[in-house]
Amino acid sequence: MNVEETSKLLYDYTSGYPFLVSRLCQILAGAVKEDSTGQQRKKAWSKEAFQGAVREILKRPNTLFDDMSKKLSDYPRLKEMIYSILLQGRKYSYENENEIIRIGEMFGFLKEREGAVSVSNRIFEMKLYNLFLSEEETDTKMFTAADTEKNQFIRGGHLQMELVLQKFCEYFEELYADADDRFVEDNGRRIFLVFLKPIINGSGNYYIESRTRNMKRTDVIIDYRGVQEVLEMKIWHGEEYNRRGENQLLEYMEYYHLDKGYLLSFNFNKKK
Repeated sequence: MNVEETSKLLYDYTSGYPFLVSRLCQILAGAVKEDSTGQQRKKAWSKEAFQGAVREILKRPNTLFDDMSKKLSDYPRLKEMIYSILLQGRKYSYENENEIIRIGEMFGFLKEREGAVSVSNRIFEMKLYNLFLSEEETDTKMFTAADTEKNQFIRGGHLQMELVLQKFCEYFEELYADADDRFVEDNGRRIFLVFLKPIINGSGNYYIESRTRNMKRTDVIIDYRGVQEVLEMKIWHGEEYNRRGENQLLEYMEYYHLDKGYLLSFNFNKKK
């Protein structure tokens, strides 16, 4: 095992939440058998295997996630706050006297990060995204479009990211050409995640980089069978702002050791 890499992955995804750490390690350790060769053991603790463990923990029922769903139903204002943070890029200043924030902290769903309210760990974020999107996908045309043609986006076991973006743009133009700017600005990124979900479901994960999530931009990290893709989604605010977005994307590509990244802009200019 690469102890340093595995420890970093565990902390990046769980922030040390005890049940999540233990469960991920249990899944990974279960892949190591007494008669395994050294190569098999190394593979069992690889980054790709870790991503598989994350998929496993997200798709299997457990009392923690059951309790999370129930508490969100019991506290609709808490659910509304988390939804607006994750899917609309809303920022809430951290104030521990705020009743909703205090309740979210008590349940372990929320924490303070750089003076703002944040979901407490990445796996909770991923589970909450899946929960919120699943509530909308049954009547979402974008989900149906992606689900119907999802096989074309995987070739040789690899995600064809450029084709995903190309088809998303085509479907988006077809389905939402008449939508007003406010609707698209509030919902564009959510619509893309609904489109992405059936394509990578079962073999991939995605998460939102919380440091960049706001009303104007969102960075999505997609892991498909151990291969990472970086996508920046942003609202168009002119060439200068776009150049800054490209530079930020380059920084993420360097951080993740990638030679290709993607930028998706929602442009509301009438003469674009």
